[in-house]
Amino acid sequence: MPIRRTAVLTVLLALAGPAFAQDRGTLHPKPLPPLANPDDPSTPAKALFGRATTPAALPPQAIGGYARGCVAGAEALPIDGDTWQVMRLSRNRNWGHPRLVAFLEKIAAEAPRKAGWPGLLVGDMSQPRGGPMLTGHASHQLGLDADIWLTPMPDRRLTRAEREEMSATNVVRLDRRDIDPAVWRPEHLRLIKMVSREPEVARIFVNPAIKLALCREAGSDRSWLTKVRPIYGHNYHFHIRLDCPAGESACHDQDPPPSGDGCGPELAYWFSDAILNPKPRPPGKPRPPMTLAGLPDACRTVLKAR
Repeated sequence: MPIRRTAVLTVLLALAGPAFAQDRGTLHPKPLPPLANPDDPSTPAKALFGRATTPAALPPQAIGGYARGCVAGAEALPIDGDTWQVMRLSRNRNWGHPRLVAFLEKIAAEAPRKAGWPGLLVGDMSQPRGGPMLTGHASHQLGLDADIWLTPMPDRRLTRAEREEMSATNVVRLDRRDIDPAVWRPEHLRLIKMVSREPEVARIFVNPAIKLALCREAGSDRSWLTKVRPIYGHNYHFHIRLDCPAGESACHDQDPPPSGDGCGPELAYWFSDAILNPKPRPPGKPRPPMTLAGLPDACRTVLKAR
C-alpha cells in the first residue's frame, strides 16, 4: 500500500507537467529582477539557479542527484544542427553536461538512418548551472536530462516565433488509455527503441499509453523496454536521462530499473480508475521550497563561480 500511495502522489504531481511543457515562450524575454537578499539562507534555490544565465567556468561535473543537484562546466547545445533544432529558446534551458550535448548530437545524426526520423526537436535540457528550476521540472538538475518532442523536425528551419509558440504533437488518445492512431507512427517506436539501446541511457520516461503501444508493437526484441518507464505528463515528448559520467563520484545514479519489460501488471496499474480518475484530496500544506542547504555543498561553489 505505501508503494501505491507513493505512485498516486507521483501521478498527481506529474499531471501538472504537460501544460507547462507546451506553454508558449516569448519573443522578448526579460531578465528576472535582482533578489533583495540573495545570501539569505531561506532564499529558494530555484530563485538563485533560475537567475544564472551563464555556465560555471569549472571542469565539467554533475553533482548530486537528478532532482537535487547542479552541473559545473555545462555546455549549450547549439540551437541549430543538420538534424536537430532547439525549441523554446527564451527559457535558456538548452544546457547540459558535455556528455549530454555530445549524446544528443550523436543520436540526432543517427535518427534519420536508424529510425527514419528526420531530426530532433529538442525541448528542455537544463539551466546553465543546472539546479532547481523556477517553473516546471523537478528533475533536469544535473545536466543529464533532455526532453525530445514527439514531433519530427520539419525540412526547414523553424522561425523564432514558431519555436516559441508551436505545440508538440500529443500522441495520446483523449481518454488516456492508448495512443492516438491518427498521429502515432512506427517511427516513434523506432526512435525510442534506438535511443533506449544506447548504453549510457539510464531511463526514458513516456506516458503510460505510449509504453502500452511500445509493449504491443515491440515484437520479440524486448530487452530495451526495461529502460522505458511510464509516467503521466509525457504525452508530447519523451524524456531521456543519462547515467552518471564515469569518474564523477559526486554524481548519484538512480538504482537500475526493475528487470523485465515492464509490460505486465505494473503497467496495467497506470490504467486503473484510481490512477486515471483519482478522488479529490483536501489540499495539504505546501512544502517549503528547497534552499541551497538542501543541495550538495559543491553546488554553492557552482552557483558562485564566474
